[in-house]
Amino acid sequence: MSKGSSIRTIHSAHHHFGWDNALAPVLTVAPGEEVDFDILDSSGGQLTEASGVADVAALDFERVNPVTGPVVVDGAEPGDALAVTVVDFEESAWGWTAIIPGFGLLADDFPDPYLHISHYDAERVRFAGGIELPTVPFPGTIGVALAERGLHSVVPPRRVGGNLDVHDLTRGSTLYLPVEVPGALFSVGDTHAAQGDGEVCGTAVETAMRTRLRFDLVKGAELPAPQFRMARPAAGFAPAGKGFYATTGVGPDLMEAAKDAVRAMIDHLGRDYALAPELAYCLCSVAADLRISEIVDQPNWVVSAHLPLGIFV
Repeated sequence: MSKGSSIRTIHSAHHHFGWDNALAPVLTVAPGEEVDFDILDSSGGQLTEASGVADVAALDFERVNPVTGPVVVDGAEPGDALAVTVVDFEESAWGWTAIIPGFGLLADDFPDPYLHISHYDAERVRFAGGIELPTVPFPGTIGVALAERGLHSVVPPRRVGGNLDVHDLTRGSTLYLPVEVPGALFSVGDTHAAQGDGEVCGTAVETAMRTRLRFDLVKGAELPAPQFRMARPAAGFAPAGKGFYATTGVGPDLMEAAKDAVRAMIDHLGRDYALAPELAYCLCSVAADLRISEIVDQPNWVVSAHLPLGIFV
């Protein structure tokens, strides 16, 4: 990522935990301006390349999901949309994927902590022996301050953004965020090197990263929730030539159908690729895309999990 003389940087020391419209901004930017953000991984630096399972169990949840900022965007007013274009990334060299007790789609199935370390560059994530993923960087948490006073957890997504985990928000995509407070008070964090739609185990390839963002305003947009424009779907980055394998869950409850689709994929990975259940669950989180395939033929709906076969090298 080239460094232009006019590009300002917000360093990772300027981070906070949770959304609060009383936080003092660290920078004011004009519409059209680009800014570099240094972003901590979602553990806030608690996990390192040398960490083990005990470090996952000892995580201090008061220090997870730090976001860099906040930034005031000059002229942003309630009712506007803040348009945030993802310009570029400067990737680091390693990332982690964990099973955190009590967290994730299949928390009841996987009650014990687990940690997997991946290494990556700008092109590929070396997830495990014989498994390589395309590197598709994006910020998992990206949003603006709420109008409601007080400190609000950064964990759940909200109508003003936050922990969206939309892997299509990679280079060239533009996210439109509803503005609720003057100046918007924008922050960003939780960068990932790769993730499947759903992030089913609760974590992706979590990693520190630098990202460059451009800010613009759409006056009077009155958006009900975040919207985005993408250059192309992140799924289009999946390794080509080998196709996909998909499993399904069928039933009257979408959440249970999603769980069944992932359980079936974990079983498939164990049977056909000899992956341990914990590693297979993590692989589903970083590489498989959950889709609602059918939601009109009551009483049962269909959720499918799609895994690109090109990741097996």
